Amino acid sequence: MKVVILAGGLGTRLSEETELKPKPMVEIGGYPILWHIMKIYSHYGYNDFVILTGYKSHVIKEYFINYYNRYSDITVDMKNNTVEVHKTRNEPWKVTMLYTGQNTQTGGRIKRAQSYIGNEPFLLTYGDGVSNVDINALVEAHKKSGKTATMTAVQLMGRFGALVIKDDNMITSFMEKPKGDESWINGGFFVCQPEIFNYIPDDDSTVFERAPLENLAQENQLNAFKHSGFWHAMDNMRDKNELTQLWTSQTAPWKVW
Repeated sequence: MKVVILAGGLGTRLSEETELKPKPMVEIGGYPILWHIMKIYSHYGYNDFVILTGYKSHVIKEYFINYYNRYSDITVDMKNNTVEVHKTRNEPWKVTMLYTGQNTQTGGRIKRAQSYIGNEPFLLTYGDGVSNVDINALVEAHKKSGKTATMTAVQLMGRFGALVIKDDNMITSFMEKPKGDESWINGGFFVCQPEIFNYIPDDDSTVFERAPLENLAQENQLNAFKHSGFWHAMDNMRDKNELTQLWTSQTAPWKVW
């Protein structure tokens, strides 16, 4: 399965960093958070990525084009105009970078990727959150559900809209930001059937988290994979600093590789 990553947003609450780079390229311990997310999936054997770019898309493209040299030891002989590579670092990744528009919303970005994804199930997540979610268990839960999509549900107090989940793990509706009641929220890390494109109109203004997911929930086609482990989004500098501290102290829970 391909791994589709939403990486086109502005990241306005990280303006100190995102003036020069897109949010997924903000670094945690010297590596873009996008790299951390890809390493999570790669650990479970998923190495075919479709990166949905937008704001400052060239930064993401240049990063992967120059990835080989960026993490290699090299000698540049300027007199003889030669470059010698001593030590290389490779990843088993195939990376498609798809420009989906500067101001396109999440649903519109996903819709634009339809021809690249094809008529197959795919993995989907946001380019600004890390977790120690078991991707293999997630995929297996999705297959068993028989539903159009499975969303990883996580618990976080008072910051995001909440999900209403029945005993059979079906998501039935959404609530606005709960106030400290530890409700389940959208943690990304989706598994989707190709039929999900039927729920997304060909409109760049479509927000995936609104009508598409709401309609899936109403039709009993949105499964929840409850993850009670680590999950952390990077929404502001405080989040970045917290994640950096975990990484530099070698206690990052999402480092499963």
